[in-house]
Amino acid sequence: MIIPSLLDTDLYKLTMMQAVLHHFPWAMVEYEFTCRNEHVDFRLIADDIQKEIYDLCQMRFTPKELDYLRSLRFIKEDFVQFLRLFQFNPEFVCIKNDADGFALTIKGPWLHTILFEVPVLAIVSELYYAKCQPEPDFTLGRNKLKAKIQLVQESNQSDLNFLFSDFGTRRRFSYRWQAEIVDALVQQLPDHFWGTSNVHFAMKHHIRPVGTMAHEWLMGCQALGPKLVNSQRFALEHWAHEYRGDLGIALSDVVGFEAFLNDFDLYFAKLFDGCRHDSGDPLIWGNRLLSHYAKFNIDPRTKIAVFSDGLTFPKAIDLARHFKGKIKTSFGIGTNLTNDISSTPIQIVIKMTHCQGTPVAKISDSPGKQMCKEQGYLDYLFHVFQNKTESFASEHYIDSKFSGIGME
Repeated sequence: MIIPSLLDTDLYKLTMMQAVLHHFPWAMVEYEFTCRNEHVDFRLIADDIQKEIYDLCQMRFTPKELDYLRSLRFIKEDFVQFLRLFQFNPEFVCIKNDADGFALTIKGPWLHTILFEVPVLAIVSELYYAKCQPEPDFTLGRNKLKAKIQLVQESNQSDLNFLFSDFGTRRRFSYRWQAEIVDALVQQLPDHFWGTSNVHFAMKHHIRPVGTMAHEWLMGCQALGPKLVNSQRFALEHWAHEYRGDLGIALSDVVGFEAFLNDFDLYFAKLFDGCRHDSGDPLIWGNRLLSHYAKFNIDPRTKIAVFSDGLTFPKAIDLARHFKGKIKTSFGIGTNLTNDISSTPIQIVIKMTHCQGTPVAKISDSPGKQMCKEQGYLDYLFHVFQNKTESFASEHYIDSKFSGIGME
């Protein structure tokens, strides 16, 4: 089996699942698999994908795994008891494989489908590379990893305090390769390797599991909140109610950063520890975030900017240098860490498309990351949030003693 444990997933899937259990256990959702690369054919591995998903659906959380989750202070006992009974249902996954191509959709209760995303993507990724690259050059991969580790160690010379996490489960080359990478980072970069989003490896190595919320939390709230225009505030409010100060990093690009900042008012700016960047120019995003905190007389040096969009180690270290002394930084590195053995890593995603029978969308700040096939809803979403953004952009920013920090 490709997936050895139900904890072989990202932490934010479990944290969102707990929030769904407590706030929206009745919600129904749909997801769709997409590959952003052109001319990638998954039909030859469709039967293998189906078999691996069937095997996944036979798995249960072990007592040891449940005890580990129980040890995390933000995981509640009723959720652990729910997971004790939890099992994937294969009827919620539909794979189409014919002359028109490959398609994979997931449909069912949000509470019972939310965990499919990461293991299914890891299954597709590993099977794809096993087929197209059956004899990988692990020596080359180890040499690349050695160079990355050396680059991070050299950053110590400038007292950079560079911190990064492994975000690479969903697009990893293989479970074996990710396991080797995490082991090397734990051994050789104990002062820089902040943790991993993979809960299985976090438990195995006694390191920090990393993650808060994903796009689907805010996307689902587009359909669950009372008004679309207030959906981001609705999502952030329910998150804060669930975690009471834990897991305080807000995702900022579901409907574009400017529209997010319009909703991320003084209350949320003080309440949340920081924000995560996942699309658009990271320098512009970071400086814009500094200005936003300065507007509210909040010292940005007390907040965290988490960068996670297509990072390489040189790019992440450059960003850390740029924002040193201006705001705390952390970096989530995915594909470049766990899948640089392949010549052309595939960009595969599974994103929510509907909630409660209505469309939901991710606009993003980067071309190609937009997620919505229903143009009418997308036009409406743009209209609603563009109006807010235009109003927000016309505001007069207040000078403060922090306004000069990091402004270039």
